[in-house]
Amino acid sequence: MSRKLRNVATSSITVVGAGIFGLWQALVLARAGHRIHLIDKSEKPFTASASRWAGAMIAPDCEAEGAPTVVRDWGREGLDHWRATYPGLIVNGTLVVAAARDQSELTRFENMTQRAERKDAQALADLEPDLAGRFNAALYYAHEAHMGAGAALAWLRDAVYAAGAQVSFGANFDPKPDGLIIDCRGMGAKDDLPKLRGVRGERIIVATNDMRLSRPVRLLHPRQPIYVVPQGDGRFVIGATVIEREDAEPMTVKSALDLMSTAYALHPAFAEASIIDMGAGVRPAFPDNIPRILIAQDGRTLRVNGAYRHGFLLAPVLAHAVADYLKTGARHAAFADE
Repeated sequence: MSRKLRNVATSSITVVGAGIFGLWQALVLARAGHRIHLIDKSEKPFTASASRWAGAMIAPDCEAEGAPTVVRDWGREGLDHWRATYPGLIVNGTLVVAAARDQSELTRFENMTQRAERKDAQALADLEPDLAGRFNAALYYAHEAHMGAGAALAWLRDAVYAAGAQVSFGANFDPKPDGLIIDCRGMGAKDDLPKLRGVRGERIIVATNDMRLSRPVRLLHPRQPIYVVPQGDGRFVIGATVIEREDAEPMTVKSALDLMSTAYALHPAFAEASIIDMGAGVRPAFPDNIPRILIAQDGRTLRVNGAYRHGFLLAPVLAHAVADYLKTGARHAAFADE
């Protein structure tokens, strides 16, 4: 095994797919000294990637409310990697709020997560003045972070170039190139991964100068819980639906109404906000919603897939896991044989 790993490390590595998984794989491996060729089928970067629809919150403890424990634990590692790597990361924490009639939801959320600070109405107003008087209590996860998805993807692409990798957009995938293949195609790999399913997620980008937020806010709501992520310049990402369907058709009227009406419940300024963009992406997921690194074709291919809602959170963890595997043969818990 060790001799095989040394041969892989000194040969070329082709990373297929320039979404958040592929970009992190290419960056970490190029910086580790491997010869990397990152390829993607899209002529224009990121147009076919589910990553461009992400809210891009690095919120491991909030995600634990509806995810397996490993997502929280790996996500905390992911947060550390983002903080050490990306200068555009905004570490202002996450707020979770609920209407007075839904306080049981806030208590449930608190009981299912860790590291929350409970804030009263005044403490909430101190953190987010534009939410003053709107909610009686909040949960504050001070260590969590966020970023703009598009800006982060572009920065990672440029960092991959700077690390010495070859990058080809509009390139077809050759299933038998020289060296190792790291397959990060998401739903594009479904024919090779029969257990992979698509989960549709929809989000809206709006603009308003009538309110400000300094951090992501999650509103717990019995019909449609949402997150609102500030992007700067008065722009906000409102998301996201989770629908067990694989079509990437435009957003439905129902989903748009659900997201926008819940945003209005967070703050009435959203009623007059301009809609900048709305759309849907299809997230790849395995049955347990935990991403995997699958060893295929006698070790000639590693399939890194199954991001579900956690692509930005877990991409750096999986990239460092692959780098460690190629260096030492050690298998992170995310590894499995195909």
